[in-house]
Order: sequence, then C-alpha cells, then structure tokens
Amino acid sequence: MFIRNAWYVGAWSHELASEEMLSRRLLGENILFFRTATGRMSALRDRCSHRFAPLSLGRREGDCIRCMYHGLMFDADGKCVEEPGRSGVSPNTDVRSYPTVERYKQIWIWMGDSTLADPGLIPDCRFQDDPDWASIPAYIHYNADYRLILDNLLDFSHLAFVHEKTLGGSTTIAQTRPRVERVGDSVRFARWYMNEPEIAPYLRGFNTFDGPVDRWQIYEMHIPGNVLTMDSGSAPAGTGARNGHRVPEAMQFRSVQAITPEDDQSSHYFWTYAHGFNAKDQELTHKLTDRIAEGFEEDRRMIEAQQRAINDSGNDQMAFILADNGLALGRRMIEGRIASEIRAGQTTKGMSVA
Repeated sequence: MFIRNAWYVGAWSHELASEEMLSRRLLGENILFFRTATGRMSALRDRCSHRFAPLSLGRREGDCIRCMYHGLMFDADGKCVEEPGRSGVSPNTDVRSYPTVERYKQIWIWMGDSTLADPGLIPDCRFQDDPDWASIPAYIHYNADYRLILDNLLDFSHLAFVHEKTLGGSTTIAQTRPRVERVGDSVRFARWYMNEPEIAPYLRGFNTFDGPVDRWQIYEMHIPGNVLTMDSGSAPAGTGARNGHRVPEAMQFRSVQAITPEDDQSSHYFWTYAHGFNAKDQELTHKLTDRIAEGFEEDRRMIEAQQRAINDSGNDQMAFILADNGLALGRRMIEGRIASEIRAGQTTKGMSVA
C-alpha cells in the first residue's frame, strides 16, 4: 500500500515546457501534467471519463486537452467543457485533478484528500535552487518496490561494500553506529567518521585540502513523500566540523533524493547533489554529478537484483541485524501512516509486502 496524503515529486520542472504534456505513472495511477498559458501546472488523471482512453493521446487546445477518441474536451481543472454533438455536457464526465505545487525546480503532487494538501508540508529542498550551491537535476528509474530503496537510504553501512571504490572507501562506515531518532514524521541520522586517513574515492581530484579527514552524513528521511534531505561533507581533521565549525576549505554537500512509487514493483528516483564549494565551476558540477550517478547506479543494480530475489522467495523471511534499526523504524512509520489512512477511509492501492 501507499501513503496517499503526502506531497510526492512527480516531475522536474524542466520536463514540462510550455506546450508539452507529460504522462507519468505515480502510486499506481497514470497522471497527465501540462502547463497553462500562464504557467500554472495542471495534473489530471490520464484517462478520459467516457471510454477511458488516455488523455496523453489527445491534443492541446489552448489550456484544454481534447480526447482524440470521441472528442470530449477538459480544462486544466479536469472539468469537461465540450461534448461533440451536444449542447452542454453529459453528467459525470469530469476527470480527477490533483493539487500541485512547483517548488525547488520540481513539480509536487498530492494524490490523497485534496483538503489536506498544505504546501507547508513540502520538505525544505532549497539547496536545489540556491545560487550559492550548484547541482544538476537527475533521475533514475527503478524496477523495484520503493521501500527497498528507502531501506538502502536508511542504512548507510552499505557504503563500505556496495560503494567500496566510489561513494564509500572506508570500512569505518559499516563499523560506526549512527545516531538514529524519530523527529516528527522523519527518521533522522547522524554519522561521523573522525580522522579518516584520506578523502572518499568519488572526491579525489576535487580536493580543497590534503591530509586526514573528518567526514559526516546527517540526513532526514521524510516518510510522507519519501524525501531524503542530507547534509554531508569532509573537512580537515580536527577543525571542529562536528561542533558546527565548517572551515572555508571544507567540502560541503546538500543532497535531495525523492523516491516516488510508480507501482508496486517500480519507482521514480529524483535526485540532486549540490556542492557549496567552487559552486561556479560548471565542469566540477558535471564531473561530480557523473561520479555520484556512478555510485547510484551501483545501488540500482543491487536493489533490482534484491527485488528479483524477493519475487522468487515465496514466504521466506529476511534476517534482522543491528544495522537495520533505522530502516525498521522507517517501515513502522510507513505502516502506521497507511493504517491511519485506511481507518480514515482513504483509498489506497494494494501492493505486496517485501
């Protein structure tokens, strides 16, 4: 099942030019995104109310969409405004529209009870469009249950093994127990690796300092909407980063990773990895993004292989180890929110439990 009452990332803003339409499957439903002439974002169920033909096979007519099966036309709010051969329109011909907010270079969509769609609930992802930080919007498609991706993000001990030669580079990562706590609807992690002998592999060649490193990963997984916001970086050992002092040569990063379910076995992964040092160096931004993408590709291969193994495992149960504390908390929070929505009468899409 999916949490419905949450803001999910449905698309990057750049995917929707003024005259384009984008159909994307989210939470088991096909959604059609398009902009009006004023730039307002519209999100409609990608299904004509008449014979269920996809509206994405239709055409734009001003700020409306014409279904190209029998010609019904819908405005940006999903209201049927024209039915060929009739004065007015037949009853029950409107299509569902969804609240949207365009913020942080992303299109956010609310697919639950629209009366609860408070834009103030959108996580703070401001580093994606802060001029003092540089990043490139990126996307990965996963053939895997979104919860397996969250499990991966809620246990960074895997960096020592999956990303041994890329994002990790140190067995200290797996040996260090993080501080894990629940903060409202988020799981918060803090992990420090003090006086590491060298910088992580993916940063080599970008160094702003030499010598031993104090390294950190501090992040929150916002369970409604599956959005990870992370403060990470490396500073010269002993310069006080753990106490809040970030020296000018510190290599600081702010990452946003948003995971939106496509259906029960596939997911959308929207991400950025912003750097606050040498932010005007576009070549650095591109090279850094490529190296991060290499590491994320390692995750994708592992998680998709895991999903295939789960599909072949019948009722076999996974073992639980000490490092699973964070992901177990995340799973309990998801299950609790879904149960609450069911009690409140919200509709959910069924999905098998991994």
